[in-house]
Amino acid sequence: MPEGPTIVLLKEEVEKFAGKKVTAISGNSKIEQHRLLNKKVLSFKSYGKQFLICFKGFTVRVHFLLFGKYLIDERKEQPVRLNITFSNGEINLYSCSVKILEGDVDTLYDWNTDVMNDAWDPENARKKLKNIPDTLICDALLEQDIFSGVGNIIKNEILYRVRVHPESTVKKIPAAKIQKLVEETRSYSFKFLEWKRKYVLRQHWLAHAKTVCLRCNLPIIKKYTGVKNRRSFFCVNCQTLYT
Repeated sequence: MPEGPTIVLLKEEVEKFAGKKVTAISGNSKIEQHRLLNKKVLSFKSYGKQFLICFKGFTVRVHFLLFGKYLIDERKEQPVRLNITFSNGEINLYSCSVKILEGDVDTLYDWNTDVMNDAWDPENARKKLKNIPDTLICDALLEQDIFSGVGNIIKNEILYRVRVHPESTVKKIPAAKIQKLVEETRSYSFKFLEWKRKYVLRQHWLAHAKTVCLRCNLPIIKKYTGVKNRRSFFCVNCQTLYT
């Protein structure tokens, strides 16, 4: 599943189409595709894991789910969910959810929950964590109304970096650790973005998909954790379990 930084990269890749009119539209998406034809794209935005194509009066929201893909100015044999063609190129979206949102997009989203957005509010995140005291931190970090854009890779990496076990209960984690976790969500997300740009992201993974702890030289545990049942990679020796 693409995480927030990947959607930011997509937004940068398609910026050349901003201000351009849609000259052709196709695909197996069930949206009213004719509404896009001959309409000018006002802007592209990202909100967490969602890619937003903004027109006057409505927005096309794209969520890439678990296996979604996109291609710019090229196509693949797989059936396209949505093709948007412009005079200077095309966007092709595959295996994703596509929906039309009515109205002004800026009124539809709480931008201060997006860890990649300039409006990101860490204090708001800390307050929301206090409202879910019995939640495991591995689940809390994936709550998109708190940490929009954080996915499983980012979750595993920041928990390893701040030395917190993924099955720790939110209310038991010391306040200083919570603050560090919140800070790290944004900091690591931007590192993720830079490494992704340079095609070196995997080289910087410390815990995700690893088998040995770099600090302790002990096995990294792989386990499906929390109610979300997502893969966690962690060291039981250096990541404290707060319960």
